[in-house]
Amino acid sequence: MMVNSLFESFKHANILVIGDVMIDAYLNGKVSRISPEAPVPILNVKDRDYRLGGAANVAGNLKKLGANPILCSVIGHDDKGKLFIENLLSQQLETVGILKSEERKTTIKYRIIGNRMQMLRIDEEDEFPLTKNENDLFIAQIKKILATTKIDAIIFQDYDKGVLNKENIQQIVEIAGSKGIPTTTDPKRRNFHFYDGVTLFKPNLKELCDALHLNQDEITIPDVHLAAKKFAEMHHIDLLMVTLSEKGISIYDRLTDQFFHQNAFIREVSDVSGAGDTVIAVATLCVCNGLPAHEVAQIANLAGGIVCQFVGVVPIDPEILSKELESQFPNHTK
Repeated sequence: MMVNSLFESFKHANILVIGDVMIDAYLNGKVSRISPEAPVPILNVKDRDYRLGGAANVAGNLKKLGANPILCSVIGHDDKGKLFIENLLSQQLETVGILKSEERKTTIKYRIIGNRMQMLRIDEEDEFPLTKNENDLFIAQIKKILATTKIDAIIFQDYDKGVLNKENIQQIVEIAGSKGIPTTTDPKRRNFHFYDGVTLFKPNLKELCDALHLNQDEITIPDVHLAAKKFAEMHHIDLLMVTLSEKGISIYDRLTDQFFHQNAFIREVSDVSGAGDTVIAVATLCVCNGLPAHEVAQIANLAGGIVCQFVGVVPIDPEILSKELESQFPNHTK
């Protein structure tokens, strides 16, 4: 794990990011009184902040790390969709893979923050699956990109908003397999069992326990090993990486039948929003560079912890990640 050469290699990676996108909106202000209309606080809004969320935050993380992400998703043909495209362009992210639909609304999540504390979240979104026509157009667009651009990896970033489904997941995994392109995924409940054959599968502990009908409260690290192995064998997954919140991260390598656990690094957590996006982005770049499973887990775990120190959805800062890698793993980074 040579830090300088690793980060340099990130700059040559073209990563296709497929999944649900959204706008993470923050309304920040001050609360100093209670409404006379109802027993609720009145927020005097001082500023509004609109950030890229979901699969778009994965793309943002990849961009910050020097890679070239190509984002593929379906948004609404609405004002929020225009705002989303403006944010993409402002961060120099490509729009070639973004389809607009008259039948969907662009997802936006408003976080209402008063006196530096989140008071409420308001979601505007559609969660129904793509129509057949939308799905056909979406797959055709992805196939066109795969046929005309050298892609080093594909990330499925699933938020259960309807963009990903069994048909398009399996078609894309099959094409990627034929081209030798590694595939990684951050799954959600609806499509959890449809990612057969992906290179890396990254659920959190609750998601894996729910899928295998295990009691999350009683599970131990050896139990995580057995659960990861069972699911990986069931779905022909090469690497199964389980995020365990404050307990760290575990990874099972099916090809070598090896399991590795990395404890979380002690740090002050401000906000866990977007940490999973950072983990899958960093892990994918590590997989692209052929790093062994334990190093994939170590680097991804460190990156996910770093972004939890910041309020709101923010991409990883490569300078901070580089310094922490050298500090935490001095024997492996020289």
